[in-house]
Amino acid sequence: MKKYRPEGCLFAAAENQRLIATTAGLAEAMEKGIILEARASVCDSTHNLIIDLPCGRAIIPREEGALGIAEGTTRDIALISRVNKIVSFKVTQLHDDQYGNFCAVLSRKAAQSECTENYIQRLSAGDVIDAKVTHLEQFGCFVDIGCGIPSLIPIDTISVSRISHPSDRFKVGEDIKAVVRSNENNRICLTHKELLGTWEENAAAFQAGETVSGIVRSVEDYGIFVELAPNLAGLAEPKEGIRIGQSVSVYIKAMIPEKMKIKLIIVDVCEDAPAPAKLPYFCMENHISEWQYAPECSNKSILTAFE
Repeated sequence: MKKYRPEGCLFAAAENQRLIATTAGLAEAMEKGIILEARASVCDSTHNLIIDLPCGRAIIPREEGALGIAEGTTRDIALISRVNKIVSFKVTQLHDDQYGNFCAVLSRKAAQSECTENYIQRLSAGDVIDAKVTHLEQFGCFVDIGCGIPSLIPIDTISVSRISHPSDRFKVGEDIKAVVRSNENNRICLTHKELLGTWEENAAAFQAGETVSGIVRSVEDYGIFVELAPNLAGLAEPKEGIRIGQSVSVYIKAMIPEKMKIKLIIVDVCEDAPAPAKLPYFCMENHISEWQYAPECSNKSILTAFE
């Protein structure tokens, strides 16, 4: 089991459940420096996080809630937004409170510091990593890359097929993969499209003469771009009444690898596009050195080189 994962990935693990279940388990985790996970139930008026544990009450003091809180580089919304979500932490103190009730003091910041030192700092361009979608903005997809440490996948690196919003491709809470584009001073820049296959790999699932389903991604004067797969789109002839986001059936008129073109005819318009499906990842490696989207027969070069 990987040690440094996005928050929520370790919660159901038998070892995590064993250690958070009893005071003896928490003491063992504190002694060994083990990172645990549990659900935050409350963010109080001073922005301390209250954590649900089977064995009693636990608290993450505000300044221990995340890297950068004490310095003011991370806003308190990073704590407020954790309510009703799983958080990572290390146990720092075990004691009875003033009423004689057991209380554990935890630190999410300590878990993030360890994750940064032992994992984030060691990432290099081309590394394929686990990520969890935390929220979506017009400009990109924010993800947790380990112990709640955030990073961004810009919208133009999510897929080759154009999308109008990251919600066209992802949903909050989804576990995905991403590729490290750069790592400068522990600021991780991510990309994603390189995992979704080349033109040839995607086109292999289709043949001229077939009628298949697609999603309208762009409507132009000269034609309509229809996504057949996340990294593959074709151009359909103009048709009135078509709008972005609709699900359509299209006839594949021709496939031209040397030009990376697929000519389509819209046969029928269906309902709005369904919710994003689980993404088909073509890359199963832990590292990519370079990625060439275009076929060898094409005179175009669409290349990502990871230094």
